[in-house]
Amino acid sequence: MNRPLPTLGNPKNTIEILNKYKFIFQKKFGQNFLIDEHVLGKIIRSAEITEDDFVVEIGPGIGTLTQYLAASAREVAAIEIDDALIPILEDTLSAYDNVTVIHEDVLKVDLCKLVEEKNGGKPIKVVANLPYYITTPIIMGLFENHVPVESITIMVQKEVADRMKTGPGSKDYGALSLAVQYYAKPELVANVPPNCFMPRPRVGSAVIRLTRHAEVPVQAEDEKLMFQMIRASFNQRRKTLVNGLGNAPELHIPKEMTTEVLDEMGLSASVRGEALTLEQFAELSNRILEKRKNA
Repeated sequence: MNRPLPTLGNPKNTIEILNKYKFIFQKKFGQNFLIDEHVLGKIIRSAEITEDDFVVEIGPGIGTLTQYLAASAREVAAIEIDDALIPILEDTLSAYDNVTVIHEDVLKVDLCKLVEEKNGGKPIKVVANLPYYITTPIIMGLFENHVPVESITIMVQKEVADRMKTGPGSKDYGALSLAVQYYAKPELVANVPPNCFMPRPRVGSAVIRLTRHAEVPVQAEDEKLMFQMIRASFNQRRKTLVNGLGNAPELHIPKEMTTEVLDEMGLSASVRGEALTLEQFAELSNRILEKRKNA
């Protein structure tokens, strides 16, 4: 592979492109472009991009990370929503023959179909400097729609990275922690300060890699029910699990039933959702399911 070296990790080149196209940052798209070659290199290395890989990038911006991906991967599909960035991407990626820019909202793209067409349905790698306001829907969309993904290496808000990898008992532990850990193994790659971006975000950022489990680590007979229960128990964090589930109209779980199941599991009726592990939530949902069948 003899592809040109990336040029956009350099702040000077980034400014030149932005000025050339008189680009105006759109707050609604949460645009913060990376201007640090060291961080860009680290993302590529931690994502373990090889010349066999088909990579999907979400939110390429002006094509900074895209250039690095194109220099290392077999093929890249970059999905961008902002009309103003399409002509810029045509310019900054013109030297690469292995990039397709898809002008669309990623939440509306049929990624399973894209993987089938471009990679014969084999698992892909997702790499992205994600807009922070839409991080959770994008990640959960990839997992819940069962897109064939080997790993997801993403730049996210530091606080979100902490939530993804934490366990019970922490203030950061919540529905996102459990959902991510059900589908993947999270590893923090790097903390990234605001001065690595243009414009500078107000918060610290982090690169996290989510490696998809070959098999889910717990056996939930009804995955949807388990996640409904998880969400209900964290929607009312300060309430006991019995009340949290009992107050969720979509669940229809009587408080007596939850109390009974917790007792069978050796847990107190006053326990809160934040104290339960993923295994315990799976067992809880399986037992509730069993009781419903026998009711």
